[in-house]
Amino acid sequence: MSDVTPPPGGFVGPVKRSVTIAGHQTSISLEPGFWAALEAEAAVRELPLNALIARIDVARIAADEPPNLASAIRSWLFAQVGSGD
Repeated sequence: MSDVTPPPGGFVGPVKRSVTIAGHQTSISLEPGFWAALEAEAAVRELPLNALIARIDVARIAADEPPNLASAIRSWLFAQVGSGD
């Protein structure tokens, strides 16, 4: 017996999008919920989505052991939930 129910709309896999960071095109695969949360955070900060991703990328690169960009975005978003920022 499971007390876990699927999220609204069911379980959905990653969606790939192209973004421009520091003048370079790259693609990022995130689940739709993470894209929505990232867009909401960009709006709160009054930043274009690419600018917020670029800021996360700069922080990621500065880490001792940088994760891939998609993981860094997910981790950053998860941290925003608990921080109230």
